[in-house]
Amino acid sequence: MSMRVGEGMAPGATRIVVTGAGGLLGWHCLVRLHARNCAARFRGEPAPYDLVPLDRATFNDPARLGGAVEGAAAVLHFAGVNRGTEAEVEAGNIEIANRLAGACATSGAAPHIVYANSTHAASDTPYGRSKRRAGEILAAATSRFTNLVLPHIFGEGARPFYNNVTATFIHQVMRGETPEVNPEGRVQLLHAGAAVEAAIGACEGGVLGELRPAPRPMGVGELLARLQDMHAAYGANLFPNLSDPFDLALFNSYRAALYPDGFPRPLKLNTDARGVLFEAAKGGGGGQTFLSWTEPGVTRGNHFHLDKVERFLVLEGQAVIRIRRVPDGPVWEYRVDGHQPAAVDMPTLHTHSIENVGTTPLLTLFWTQAVFDPAAPDTYADPVLG
Repeated sequence: MSMRVGEGMAPGATRIVVTGAGGLLGWHCLVRLHARNCAARFRGEPAPYDLVPLDRATFNDPARLGGAVEGAAAVLHFAGVNRGTEAEVEAGNIEIANRLAGACATSGAAPHIVYANSTHAASDTPYGRSKRRAGEILAAATSRFTNLVLPHIFGEGARPFYNNVTATFIHQVMRGETPEVNPEGRVQLLHAGAAVEAAIGACEGGVLGELRPAPRPMGVGELLARLQDMHAAYGANLFPNLSDPFDLALFNSYRAALYPDGFPRPLKLNTDARGVLFEAAKGGGGGQTFLSWTEPGVTRGNHFHLDKVERFLVLEGQAVIRIRRVPDGPVWEYRVDGHQPAAVDMPTLHTHSIENVGTTPLLTLFWTQAVFDPAAPDTYADPVLG
């Protein structure tokens, strides 16, 4: 069924349909468009987008599909089939494209269609032929078409053992396994966030024709080694160097896979006659530390980040940290206490808050890997509850 994000949209909001909203690229796209709405609301401006996320079931209901695309300025098309029998894969993407094209024709819609294609479309395989033909169908369905050709995608929320080598490696490394690697194997990696920003940019800028975001070429063995190094460092409470945006994206993908059961992370306490000493946060290639006092019953946060790594560490008092996957995931709760310091590192694309549930002021340390930039804060107000 279709899902609406952002009730009470301004009448002039641009309607954007995101297909495959439950998949990796669709979810990343939805969150980044939602972030633009959140930023506008925080400035006291109308939200620019009326978002219409669609799941696969909507393609089985012509009336609802037609209603979804009617009046849409753009369709960012990430829905597709990449698993099943060869016949199912070859027919699946073509059928979805035909239904989307038919819905546009029936409803009189003429949206800008940005199609998430694949570098495999050039190959003579069932998947390649299917992706190529689907692109041809959609290009013929509108006068505004962008063929977004994507390489190997990774990112937060990717499923292991589901045509995603990075997510599979993360899953195995976290469990102490040593994957078998083809020493000659290579991948062309692109973070899901970068891929969908290219799609959104094409929509916002009216970019037509073929678009190929530049990937990071890498040997499969090098990818595995990077993830193993990150895992070893993080297990020792050391943030890896995150100055390279690619490494930051890879580390955020790894951290997201640790939730919800990998936190809080107790810190090693060094105790002697003088008292207690512990390391709050180290590494990361720089960063910034904040301290705050929060009165009983008061909540801080209620925002999310797209790229920023942020650590919450209660030093005195009692608190509940709440985290929710954007836009409408379940809420995870973590009780923390200054008597037993334990770090909770906020996953990207998840809104989060901290509430003082004690009877005394709450002292909290906040650490981020980047110095705060007011011109690009990467902070989007979005209440965890309600």
